[in-house]
Amino acid sequence: MCSTLHFVPRRSEDRGHADHGWLNTYHTFSFAMYQDPKHQQYGPLRVINEDRVSGLKGFGTHPHREFEIFSYIVSGELEHKDSMSNTEVLTRGDIQLTSAGTGISHSEKNPNKHGVPVHFLQIWAIPSQSRLKPAYYTRHFTDEMKKDKWARVVAPADDEGVDKQRESEGTPAPVNSGLTMYATILSSGKGLETELKGRKAYVHVIQTSSRGDAQGARVKLSDGAGGELVLGEGDGSYIAVNSSSAKLTVENVSGAEGPTAEILLFDMDAN
Repeated sequence: MCSTLHFVPRRSEDRGHADHGWLNTYHTFSFAMYQDPKHQQYGPLRVINEDRVSGLKGFGTHPHREFEIFSYIVSGELEHKDSMSNTEVLTRGDIQLTSAGTGISHSEKNPNKHGVPVHFLQIWAIPSQSRLKPAYYTRHFTDEMKKDKWARVVAPADDEGVDKQRESEGTPAPVNSGLTMYATILSSGKGLETELKGRKAYVHVIQTSSRGDAQGARVKLSDGAGGELVLGEGDGSYIAVNSSSAKLTVENVSGAEGPTAEILLFDMDAN
């Protein structure tokens, strides 16, 4: 039986890494001073930065254009301000999406005064068309909404069930890109199967430790046809979809009473 999915691991310790004191960051793709021609983008997915920012520190006002930019908050608080007059403090379960379009400027800061870091993922996707009008959206998903099931947290703006309200709970944020992002908090011993609709996919296991050596939960990816791969926290996997009906199974194989795993899945056009 031929594998319907081809897995290529992206190990946590091989990601780009910089520790600036106030910012501890890991780069899945080339970013800033980290450049690797083998890891530039995958489909429309251009950036996955896993960041930890110290209290009262952050990224000062800076410009963006022609990217779909979203932040997935794991823990702590992230204050967002932008040139569209949006000011908001984001916490666990929040997703903030900026369609930069023809151009915006924004800042991101950890407002916590007690030294509590914010842990979040900053994700950039290439838009499906250029010169869009800038837009801003926030969504909230409780842990219960993601427990042992996939929550569709970001989806193409014209997909069924996607609305363009500025903020809402439990509905995907609209993205102008051929990318759907799912999130789950998967208990040890549990597994989820999903049919992939795109020609490429990417899985990222969120890293609960600030170290980059894949401690914590263990997650197995399989396609039911012999293809499989085990990931640790901070690890990811490129996935080439070789069949129009390919199904991906994701299992938490951390053992009895093992830790939960928070996992992101990107189902994408080939681009």
